[in-house]
Amino acid sequence: MPDIPTVALAVAAAVEAAVEAAVEGELRLLDPAVRAEPALIGELLHPEFLEFGASGRRWTREAIIDALTTEEDDSLPITASEMKGTLLAPELVHLTFDTECNGRRAHRSSLWRRTGDGWRLWFHQGTPFSADESAGPDSGSS
Repeated sequence: MPDIPTVALAVAAAVEAAVEAAVEGELRLLDPAVRAEPALIGELLHPEFLEFGASGRRWTREAIIDALTTEEDDSLPITASEMKGTLLAPELVHLTFDTECNGRRAHRSSLWRRTGDGWRLWFHQGTPFSADESAGPDSGSS
């Protein structure tokens, strides 16, 4: 029977691997080369994908693939920061992070689900914010 430290190390490694897989997928979705290819985006999105965008729009999987691959200015870099991940369940990772593109900022939240084909983005939400609204969790406001 394995000892408790060995089991704890195995669990920690599994958690780390799950979060790393979700982070890798999220960063791929921010890559202009991936965003230009419907097949590459499709590999990363769960069949039941849903997004509430920073614009306030509700996006389905098909609609977001179409929108991303027809973006007029897809050469502008999207910078991600403050990315943190938490394993919520054995098959579910929650990521939070901020993005900035051409002066537009958004707080983002993603749920990644493990499927038979690997980790897929199941749900995403973006909320716009300005520089003066970016106070951290210890700011006391909600």
